[in-house]
Amino acid sequence: MFLRKHTRKKDGKNHVYWSLVESYRTPRGPRNRIVAYLGELEKNEQKGWANLPHTLEGKQLRGLQPELFGEEPQSEPVPENVRVNIRGVRVEKTADFGNVYLALLLWRTLGLDELFKDILPNGREDVEWSLMAAILAIARFCQPSSELRICDAWYPGTALPELLGVPSDKMYAQRLYRTLDVLYPHKETIEKHLKARLGELFDVKFDILLYDITSTYFEGSAQANPQAKFGYSRDKRSDCRQICIGLIVSEDGLPLGYEIFDGNRRDVTTVEEIVECMERKYGKANRVWVMDRGMVNDENLEFIRSRGGYYLVGTSRSTLKEFERELTESGWSSVYEDLEVKLCRSPECEETFVLCRSAARARKEKAMRERFSKRIETGLEKLGGRLGRAKKRPNRTQVERQIGRLLQRNSRAAGKYKIEVKKDKQRRGHFKLKWEIRKDWSDWASLKDGSYLLRTNLTDKTPEELWKTYMQLADAEAAFRTIKSDLQLRPIYHQVQRRVHAHVLVAFLAYAMWKTLQKWMEGAGLGRGVRTILEEIARLKCCDVVLPTSAGREILLRCVTRPDKYQEALLQRLGIKIPARLGEPKWRRMFDT
Repeated sequence: MFLRKHTRKKDGKNHVYWSLVESYRTPRGPRNRIVAYLGELEKNEQKGWANLPHTLEGKQLRGLQPELFGEEPQSEPVPENVRVNIRGVRVEKTADFGNVYLALLLWRTLGLDELFKDILPNGREDVEWSLMAAILAIARFCQPSSELRICDAWYPGTALPELLGVPSDKMYAQRLYRTLDVLYPHKETIEKHLKARLGELFDVKFDILLYDITSTYFEGSAQANPQAKFGYSRDKRSDCRQICIGLIVSEDGLPLGYEIFDGNRRDVTTVEEIVECMERKYGKANRVWVMDRGMVNDENLEFIRSRGGYYLVGTSRSTLKEFERELTESGWSSVYEDLEVKLCRSPECEETFVLCRSAARARKEKAMRERFSKRIETGLEKLGGRLGRAKKRPNRTQVERQIGRLLQRNSRAAGKYKIEVKKDKQRRGHFKLKWEIRKDWSDWASLKDGSYLLRTNLTDKTPEELWKTYMQLADAEAAFRTIKSDLQLRPIYHQVQRRVHAHVLVAFLAYAMWKTLQKWMEGAGLGRGVRTILEEIARLKCCDVVLPTSAGREILLRCVTRPDKYQEALLQRLGIKIPARLGEPKWRRMFDT
């Protein structure tokens, strides 16, 4: 048996209730059941109830759970030398330390602790809003989970109560939800602060902006959120409502800002809004917008040009047909061993096109096309054989539908074939299949394999520089993978719009911490594997070392595990010094059975 603590806030006060719980075994594993509700306990009742489970079970153990009722008030400091009963030394309350300590260090490095103290002034609440915001972001960074799990399981199992000075009993789900409500109106102030701070830390210039958009879906109907719509899902969850998130990052992948759109919003309709939003926040400047081909159209590009901006975007594969002659001519310059680029001036406007050709990509596209071609030819041979052996008269419409489905499943090679369904002159009412390869299509497909086209209004860049700039779009895609997978932005369980916006804002803060650590690692020569470093540092724990003394009291030491050789090397490279102990030694009274 053991005692279970229940905390409830009523009329602005925290009330602590107790229950006596029994653990028993079942075929499906151990289970707990409440034997009795004890309610609130007076000071003189606490010791007896703490030892009752031992009395009932006939065990002679030194007081169970006395720490539930608090520590003895400090009346005197612990001396340097004291007599300790070695046989009674024990360890209690092991908690996660390394990952939360690192996350808190990143939080303070970004100046977010001071920022939130300024923008979230204190009221009558017991815990500052700035500390609650730190807890939400650190939890998202270290172990993403729901607000309910943060307060019930995650937070008490970490060293944050000691590091932040916020006891676990001050943490409850409604408090975290209200923190989201408080954070929601300060999105723009936070974005501006992060831009300035990241620029100072890493000497970043935000003149090249990478813009991309993704979607994340809801669990539940989300009917209280007008932005939750059915639309094209990047997560393959078309059965769920979703929102779209547009993210702007620097050429190094450092976050600059984001916007949330309706779930059914088309990508091309967001560009003008994003450009105006950035100009409103940071003023008009000669920025270069780098976007994928699905993000833009001619109207968007004209809009950027009219505002004195620049762009570098991808184009559709169909545009390559206009540059068929340039594909066969010389003038290519090599960027890497198997990558070539060439500038092509457009005769119709002042734009420049960058023709790119990759040998590795060409081999991949050729192999894919041959695989689809083989499937189509195998399917056509089987269909022709069935038509030749058919005893009943086949339905022509049905045969054409079968051909259509075959081509649809293998659309990459569908244009290679000219297929006809003709009447069979030898068998009345029957049909036969005739197909042949279109040589012009095959020749063009072989010529354009591995080639793609970029479009820009920049005039002072070499084709090599333009290609390298466009390839940095991978950083924006990597940002979405980090936010959605590592930081678990998806799925969203919040149903109210303001909570959804705040949920995304917390993920944005955690991503800023993630990129700060990544840049930190790059500077230390540790690569870019943030998750690997976090998992290694997370093995550092803290625990309570209890030393029974001859004075009838115990000394409590909150100690941190010593890093091993590998962890010590990582910490030295990052310039992080881990404390050996948290706080000062404390006296605690010893509980008898």
